[in-house]
Amino acid sequence: MIKGKDPITGRVRTFISLGSNLGDKKANLERAVELLRKEEGLNIKGVSSYYRTAPVGPVQQDWFINNVLEAMVKLTPRELLNVILDIERKMGRVRDIKWGPRLIDLDLLLYGDILINEHDLIIPHPRMRERAFVIIPLAELDPDLYIPGLKNVSVLAAELAFQDVQKIS
Repeated sequence: MIKGKDPITGRVRTFISLGSNLGDKKANLERAVELLRKEEGLNIKGVSSYYRTAPVGPVQQDWFINNVLEAMVKLTPRELLNVILDIERKMGRVRDIKWGPRLIDLDLLLYGDILINEHDLIIPHPRMRERAFVIIPLAELDPDLYIPGLKNVSVLAAELAFQDVQKIS
């Protein structure tokens, strides 16, 4: 049985990170959350505060606003990934520069306690343990959360405290 799966509803606890560094960043994140709320089989349980963060990667670009949401889903990991990619497309995400500026960036972080390693779907997200802009809002939602194959998010947040992540609301 998947840890984080509700035995009555069959829904699985999942976490998705959101980020934007183009246009009205906060409004972009709010719109993505609203589009996720409309998805059948996805029930948002909580949304973290917003965090201002420095961009990652070699491309010169504006700072980001990031947050993380917790949801209970009846979708499979693959179905959830497709929902996320579809929302990015609907919002106008263009994937032309790796780690470049983006209107919206949605990443599937965790799906219960399962581990997936496929060419286009890796859970837990492979770089989340290196990114304070993911771990700190995740720890805000559940400081006792254990990331399969890693460690507790509160421990990871403390280890990443040196990164430039500023809570803005």
